[in-house]
Amino acid sequence: MSNSELAILFSMQLAVILGICRVVGLLAKKIGQPQVVGEMIAGVLLGPSLFGLLLPDLQQRLFPQGAPMGVLYASSQIGLVLYMFLIGVEFDTGLIRNRLRSAASVSLAGIITPLILGGLLALLLVGQQGFFSPHVITWEAMVFLGAAIAVTAFPMLARIIFERGLAGTSLGTLALAAGSTDDALSWCILAAVLAVFKQNALIAILAVAGGTAYVLLVLLVGKPLLRPLGAIAERREGISGALLAVVLMLVMFCAWLTDTIGIYSIFGGFILGIAMPRGFFAKRLLSTMEPLVTNFMLPLFFVYSGLNTSVGLLNSWLLWGIAALVLLTALLGKGVACWLAALLNGESQREALAIGSLMNARGLMELILLNIGLQQGIITPTLFTMLVLMAIVTTLMASPLFEFVYGRYRMKAPVEKPIAEGNLASTATEGT
Repeated sequence: MSNSELAILFSMQLAVILGICRVVGLLAKKIGQPQVVGEMIAGVLLGPSLFGLLLPDLQQRLFPQGAPMGVLYASSQIGLVLYMFLIGVEFDTGLIRNRLRSAASVSLAGIITPLILGGLLALLLVGQQGFFSPHVITWEAMVFLGAAIAVTAFPMLARIIFERGLAGTSLGTLALAAGSTDDALSWCILAAVLAVFKQNALIAILAVAGGTAYVLLVLLVGKPLLRPLGAIAERREGISGALLAVVLMLVMFCAWLTDTIGIYSIFGGFILGIAMPRGFFAKRLLSTMEPLVTNFMLPLFFVYSGLNTSVGLLNSWLLWGIAALVLLTALLGKGVACWLAALLNGESQREALAIGSLMNARGLMELILLNIGLQQGIITPTLFTMLVLMAIVTTLMASPLFEFVYGRYRMKAPVEKPIAEGNLASTATEGT
């Protein structure tokens, strides 16, 4: 396929992806779900599970294997990095100090419990054909499945919080702090599994040591160096094209750096976002970038993941039973464990249930981890599909459960005002 043909095909893919994601996202909002959940489902619908089942020839022409999928994958990764950067810009580190004990307890419960339950489930599956690669040894399967269940949909959780107007509040920050910690630990665990699977211990060392050094360097050294950007924006009463280009260059460099050390590119963007100047600069940056990132670039990843998901692989009652067991393990490992941890640390019953419902959502981060496991040959397409379905169901549950245990009460009570005005919550709502 020539470059011009590739460009034409990619343009058509973008048109279809954005149109379908928009329609399904609006339908999701009609039933009380965030638009991002609809975009996630739209990705699966455009894959072999529906589009490929009804119109297989057309689906293959629109999404052929090979170089065209590489372009779609690369574009989706850029969208993820930019979105996580915006989440970092909005992230309020000040409230973490006041909720540090609760955040740490919820995070530990959301890691340790899934690792135990996921490991036990892997013990049942690793001896059976069709779930893990024959080259995967038992403990690798146990740790990978535990990490997959431990993942929280951090970008998804953040967008739900923003769309519900909880950005900058105590509850929202607690959920984001616990979710980000869980995901960071899960990626470190995954890096260790990949290191052993590839028989290269340097991967794990770089992931843990390099990731820690990156966080310290950006937050302790980079943050003061970035302050002049805020002064320049205030002096010019806006973010110029040149200033925006500098910011984007820094985001892409940090994404490359963290991807190189094995932590994954999105955390590079997130940490850099935290280090960015607050106030006027942050508000203008969010209002400039957020509509394009969330409405144009982020849906690409959902579709890319959906193209690797085939519900038709679950072709027996036994496989559907195992899929239900995977879902039950996920619910107990994250939702119930995080609810109990928050409750035991003095949170009210209502807020503890809200934390459990939010932490139980997976979605985006889960899809990222599962795609890595599938591409590295750790899991099979069958287990991949089961885990994708688990991610969809737990994410679908998050918003209704949150509204039931917390949202209705919040509508009646005085609204806790976010610290930052003009935050991503307002722009995300307007953009949808």
